[in-house]
Amino acid sequence: MTESSRRTAVPIRPADQAASAVPALRVVHEPDGIDLAAAERAAGQFLNALGVSTASESLRGTPGRMARAYAELFSPRPFDLTTFPNDEGYDELVLARRIPVRSVCEHHLLPFVGTAHVGYLPGGRILGLSKLARVVEHFSCRPQVQERLTKQVADWLQTHLEPKGVGVVIEAEHSCMTLRGVQATGSSTMTSTLLGLLRTDARSRSEFLALTGTTS
Repeated sequence: MTESSRRTAVPIRPADQAASAVPALRVVHEPDGIDLAAAERAAGQFLNALGVSTASESLRGTPGRMARAYAELFSPRPFDLTTFPNDEGYDELVLARRIPVRSVCEHHLLPFVGTAHVGYLPGGRILGLSKLARVVEHFSCRPQVQERLTKQVADWLQTHLEPKGVGVVIEAEHSCMTLRGVQATGSSTMTSTLLGLLRTDARSRSEFLALTGTTS
């Protein structure tokens, strides 16, 4: 089963919604199947193979806790992408700053954490503000690389909201860099994706980058 088929945006129309209104999108995660028992057994074997005994009272439940922790990291919560008509014709930047990001590096399965700044220039519709954070969470809850995550959030909003422009900046600390290998403690990685007017219009781009703190 492909990634796109497992994670779907399904139009829904609440009973009290007017027939002429644009239906919300029910954004859901449909995993191939989570087998916690098998994951617990595998976690125990993994630890034992690395010379970590799980026989003690304090470590006996660790494989199960590992399995449940990763299942939670890979399971975003479903949400409704609710939008509203832009009746006032608002055409300035809408920006949600410092959205918490936590994901797992797909190369080492070690976490990376940081913040995302997500903004857009409205078109015909505006978005419930909390949904910007929900979209970030939706794409973060899987093995990821930061570059892909940044572009996925921007592309998804551009497709489903159809704004005049979208901007996403993510800054994160990767434990695969800080805890192992080069051990570059305190380092962070910044990525950005700009679409539409936030890419082509110099004034809009400068405003977005200044408000996110990317440039002065």
